[in-house]
Amino acid sequence: VQLQASGGGLVQAGESLRLSCAASGSIFSISNMRWYRQAQGKQRDLVAGINFSGTINYADFVKGRFTISRDNAKNTVYLQMNSPKPEDTVVYYCNAGNIFSGQNYWGKGTLVTVSS
Repeated sequence: VQLQASGGGLVQAGESLRLSCAASGSIFSISNMRWYRQAQGKQRDLVAGINFSGTINYADFVKGRFTISRDNAKNTVYLQMNSPKPEDTVVYYCNAGNIFSGQNYWGKGTLVTVSS
């Protein structure tokens, strides 16, 4: 399974940005999908997750601003970032967890830079 994240870039505070993560392979529909982020020198933090049945959870620091969704037909998970703040400037990673095997897969990160 390969995960390809895209959509990062430079955005002004208050504007919107949408990250996408496309998964190859056939396990997408049986995977819990998550977005993480990591600042340089810091631990990787969970941003949002959506499991195979659609249950969603968010980190407190993005609740009400970010929305995670998935399209199983396109093997893609999204992170809609509304009202981003400069402190959201980090590298974002997508993660897929196979609910049967327990294997985890990571994509390469995509950098989001929010200017004030």
